[in-house]
Amino acid sequence: MIARNRKRSFLLVVLCVLFTAAASRAQEHPVVELWPNGAPGSEGKTAPEAVRTTADGEHVFSSVHRPSITVYFPPKGMATGAAVVVIPGGGHVEIWAEHEGATVATWLAAHGVAGFVLKYRLAREKGSTYTIEGTELGDVQRGIRLVRRRAAEWGVDPNRIGVMGFSAGGQLAALAATRFDAGNPQATDPIDRESSRPAFQAPIYPGPLADVDVGFADLPKDTPQAFLLCGDEDRPSIAQGLAEYYIELKKAGIPAELHIYTSIPHGFGVRDSNKGPIAGWTDRFLEWMNERGLLKHS
Repeated sequence: MIARNRKRSFLLVVLCVLFTAAASRAQEHPVVELWPNGAPGSEGKTAPEAVRTTADGEHVFSSVHRPSITVYFPPKGMATGAAVVVIPGGGHVEIWAEHEGATVATWLAAHGVAGFVLKYRLAREKGSTYTIEGTELGDVQRGIRLVRRRAAEWGVDPNRIGVMGFSAGGQLAALAATRFDAGNPQATDPIDRESSRPAFQAPIYPGPLADVDVGFADLPKDTPQAFLLCGDEDRPSIAQGLAEYYIELKKAGIPAELHIYTSIPHGFGVRDSNKGPIAGWTDRFLEWMNERGLLKHS
């Protein structure tokens, strides 16, 4: 009887430890819905979110109808006050959640920058009624407004919230940086009163910018400063489009920095398998942030 009770007590301790660890992980990276009462344009859409796992263990999401951000805070004492809304890619059909999402935000947080990974609705998924420049861009803008609204709570400087996007997410980052507003002061929802303008933009190997209305010829005077990066073995339309964007930003007097890495294809993101110079692109981004005064501790 004593042995049985000890065994039962041991199992209870193990379960408590596992539950505490799971709760701790949930608190560590909370998921916050952009519209807790339902996203506009998703009324009546009740299909469950889908996820598949790739051969190397990456999670890929689709059927998103309740867009959200997952929060990655820097360790205590390391926060700089800067923040990035991270937009993974997936061709507007799905969302690659690790090498263009969670891994990116984890790296940012380790260097004092709060990361907010966006899970957005998908315009090119089969049967979708969503649009890139309406629904998806609206999700990005709502994400920026939400982070700005909760900036004090989350230890973020509302004037140092940027966007970084990869592939399709890079298109959205560029759109968010050129199609923003000051918010609606009359809105009943306090989040909608906040500005959707990012303080900086980092489109990384964005999908062809000519395919979305970035507005090269008429960039706003307050277009955010830009860090642009891709590989030269990507599709010609991607490297060319990013170079053209850089030229137009410079013509408009917007600070911009462009990196095109030789012998590098599409989709490198942040991976342990990245080798050679491309493995250091994240250092270049942090150097750029530092030079632009974005990493100054608050």
